[in-house]
Amino acid sequence: MLLPAGAIGIQSGYVLAAITLIALPVAAISFARSGPAWRGIGKGPWAIEEAAPPPRLDAPAPPVDEALQAAEARQMLEARSYRRQRRGEAAIDVEAELSRLLEAPGARPGRDEQLRAEVRELVVARNERRMRGGEQPLDVEAEVERQLGDLIGLGE
Repeated sequence: MLLPAGAIGIQSGYVLAAITLIALPVAAISFARSGPAWRGIGKGPWAIEEAAPPPRLDAPAPPVDEALQAAEARQMLEARSYRRQRRGEAAIDVEAELSRLLEAPGARPGRDEQLRAEVRELVVARNERRMRGGEQPLDVEAEVERQLGDLIGLGE
């Protein structure tokens, strides 16, 4: 049978001091030995220790499958038309909208010429930087065609 601390003549202040004096060195030793554990957080066989490598920018874009592109565009237009009908609005003429979206890039000269002009400005600026660095300038027309081919997915 255990006797309470007051029955054996120990005051509670002494008990608290004794527990603190015993626990303090144990806590200090535990804290001092926990350094490697803290450095190991986030490491291990399943941890990501390095950043993912950047995507390869020199690889050409895969060719565009026009049949797949047309099928996906048709599905999106049919879904848009269905949603409009459910709201009580007029349906979209899917075939007309599809032919407008998939027409050849040369059929809209305004957009293509704007893109070509913007790419040309970038190539001219790159040439200016190259010449300031002592390098030979690029052929502007050839570089514009190469970059447009890469952008559209027709690059070699």
